[in-house]
Amino acid sequence: MKAIVSIGIWLGSGLLTILLFFVVFVLNILLLPFDKKKKITHAQCFWWSDAVISLNPYWNIRASGLENIDHKRTYVIISNHQSMADIVVLYQTKMQFKWVAKASLFKVPFIGWCLGLIKHIKLMRGDFASIKEIYHQASQWLQKDMSVLFFPEGTRSASDKMNEFQNGAFKLAIKEKKPILPICLVGTRNAIPKGSWIFKGKFSAKLIVLPAVETDSFGPGDFVLLKDAVREKIETAAALHHVSK
Repeated sequence: MKAIVSIGIWLGSGLLTILLFFVVFVLNILLLPFDKKKKITHAQCFWWSDAVISLNPYWNIRASGLENIDHKRTYVIISNHQSMADIVVLYQTKMQFKWVAKASLFKVPFIGWCLGLIKHIKLMRGDFASIKEIYHQASQWLQKDMSVLFFPEGTRSASDKMNEFQNGAFKLAIKEKKPILPICLVGTRNAIPKGSWIFKGKFSAKLIVLPAVETDSFGPGDFVLLKDAVREKIETAAALHHVSK
């Protein structure tokens, strides 16, 4: 029975993602002169996220702290990273933002093509010129009042313990004088089966949006202090909201 249900989940999620791509593709053409920031096409990912989560009977995903989001403000969004399911879950914020995502993700059929059409920011790992370029692009989006989302661990953590945060996003927040919006993901590591395509049982996960951290009082050399403060807030939230399978 679990195998049959799992087939339905993967097939349904795949069809929803294909539908998302075609909707984004058509809207991208129709709205080209009017939607320079790709806000309307980005918003299509909201219904896709709702549908993918609702489709999976094994997923129990809860969001809290959404009242901490001021949709009129522009943020440097900082989230921990546990699994590919984080992409689906983070759209539950219903926020406008640009991802900073590794280049290989843009090559994934349909969902990766959507990232390209919506003008998210492509990162080539190990390429210094690419790293400089992503911060240039991120800075430009922030100046246009578009939030930018970073996974400062650089890659998915292999355990509940977060990897060290990289400095770039925090330097950028101070430079552009934008508040940081910390987001804590708990339990998403278990969302996708490892070594198998069969969902073996129910699991719970949480998305917790924490209060924004203002950067006005931080100088250019204070990025480590800011980084450590934000990391501590996310770690504390993760410990407080720990979930089990």
